[in-house]
Amino acid sequence: MSLVDVAIPVLPSRSIPDTVAFYGRLGFEGGPHAFNGDYAILSCQGIEIHFFKHTALRPFESSAGCYIRVQEVDPFYSVCLGLSLPTMGIPRLEKLENKAWGLREFALVDADGNLIRIGQILAL
Repeated sequence: MSLVDVAIPVLPSRSIPDTVAFYGRLGFEGGPHAFNGDYAILSCQGIEIHFFKHTALRPFESSAGCYIRVQEVDPFYSVCLGLSLPTMGIPRLEKLENKAWGLREFALVDADGNLIRIGQILAL
């Protein structure tokens, strides 16, 4: 097995069990780390996100987030639609759009205020 260079976002969570449950509904697997239950490692189809417990986190003041580039964004967006999240506030799901800068993307904000942008490169 060879290792590859990879970046893994590490985001705050007020409650590791709640975060694991939320992302589990999106198809992520994993959970609290065996060595430290205040840290979670979640993965889904090659995407990996880590979360650390931050009980003083104020979601509306959070500036944490990441961008996840995928080969096909539509299937992941369809899964997110199944959560029936509002389009305003926290948590929320913003609509999928083709952007002028050549990406098809949407944004998901989880209950902790983490902004997760997910997109794919559009063919030129």
